[in-house]
Amino acid sequence: MNYVTQLIQSELALTMLAQTSGDQNVMQRIFTSLGLGAEDLTALPLLMFVLIAVPFLIYAYVWSVYPTRWAACLFVLPLLISIGVLISSEVLTYVLVIDAAILLLLAIDFRTLPAAKNLAAERETLRIASLQKKHRVTLLIVNMGSRRLKIAIRDDLPQEFSATPEEFQVDLGARSRATVHYEFEPNRRGAFTLNYVYLQVESSFVLWRKFVRIPVETVVKVYPDMKQLSEYAILARTNRLSLMGVRRTRKVGQDHDFERLRDYTLDDNYKHIDWRSTARRRRLTVREFQSSQSQRIIFLIDCGRMMTNEVDGISLLDHSLNAMLMMSYVALRQGDSVGAICFSNEVLSYVPPRSGSNQMNHLLHASYDRFPQLVESRYDSAFMYLRAHCQKRSLVVMISNVIDEVNAHQVEQYLGTIVGRHLPLGILLRDHRIFDAADTEKLYGRSLFEAAAAAEILTWRHQVLTDLAHRGVMAMDVFPEDLTANLVNQYLEIKARHLL
Repeated sequence: MNYVTQLIQSELALTMLAQTSGDQNVMQRIFTSLGLGAEDLTALPLLMFVLIAVPFLIYAYVWSVYPTRWAACLFVLPLLISIGVLISSEVLTYVLVIDAAILLLLAIDFRTLPAAKNLAAERETLRIASLQKKHRVTLLIVNMGSRRLKIAIRDDLPQEFSATPEEFQVDLGARSRATVHYEFEPNRRGAFTLNYVYLQVESSFVLWRKFVRIPVETVVKVYPDMKQLSEYAILARTNRLSLMGVRRTRKVGQDHDFERLRDYTLDDNYKHIDWRSTARRRRLTVREFQSSQSQRIIFLIDCGRMMTNEVDGISLLDHSLNAMLMMSYVALRQGDSVGAICFSNEVLSYVPPRSGSNQMNHLLHASYDRFPQLVESRYDSAFMYLRAHCQKRSLVVMISNVIDEVNAHQVEQYLGTIVGRHLPLGILLRDHRIFDAADTEKLYGRSLFEAAAAAEILTWRHQVLTDLAHRGVMAMDVFPEDLTANLVNQYLEIKARHLL
């Protein structure tokens, strides 16, 4: 009503202009139209157009139909022509004809829009995705109407996903269907729900645009990077693990349980060559023996504030979980049992150590929705829980990030207390910014002070690692992106040296 009132006021202003120009007949008709006379709409062509168009706009808003820029241009045209009424009353007839023609065109074009029930959509995709890995999605759009449609398609992706491409343009014939494909890359772990498929349909004369929201619910669970596991399996079968940074470790002593025959490699012991198999296969073949099995590995994963830092958009916790899953996969293939404790200011989850292929699923479900929390980590709670639930000797791998003396002292104290009962391995993650500041060549001004501060932090960090070694704790100091390969190598070395 406010909008109509403004239009009436504008017409009154036009009336005053007409009075100034001396056209008393036009002024009289306008004043009469503001009363209750029968000829009021004929005297206000612009108001007549608006009053007729408003129901269209209300109906369009309710049904998610909106005018395009071409329709907006048609709305402006009567306004411009109505100014001619001030010059001559004969223009009124042409204005009314144009108004009627525009409204008729809008109504006809409005009828070409399809009903929402004539559109359908389906989504096909795997329910499990890996962090920062491409994931393929297929959308099926069905037009059950009798008209050809131009449709823009967009999927209901959360903001943590990046899609390529984000939108599709499809020219869909009557009673036909179209299939489009795209890939998304999740940048965060967890469970995400894709609720709808959004369609944008244009009318035949491109005067209206209809938005249709079709419910298609799909739950996608984003796990830490799992494709590295299949890559490891392929490289292990072809003896090319060095491509992943995993080096072969020469064993101290021998294991005597035969496992399999395989091709000879340069670092194999010649005493293990099976000459009968070599003659039969006409290829150097060695006997491979089983290493000690049924040993236990327990991961202590810090999920507190010190793990919130990011490297290339991936948090330290994500790097830790990726490394944990990779080493767990290797250990389970070796016949060992693997468990995990995730903690922050309390114990968040616990996976009892078990062997077998199903244990990987348990580890994945326990860790895929864990995120770093802005709370102080309680190492005492984690180690008390470890002592209560893990009595047998195990390789205890704790992954954390030490940035102050208080936390460093706790790490030293609690890892040192389990020496003898367990084999502790403390992993401290490096910060690129500190190492880059210490290695800078700009030794002047502010850079000089930053380099000095970084060098002091690195000296203190080295002392922490030395103190851990003096307590009998195995320690690693690595960059997050190098954690996986170094952790697997350390595990294989422990197995080869029979330390556990």
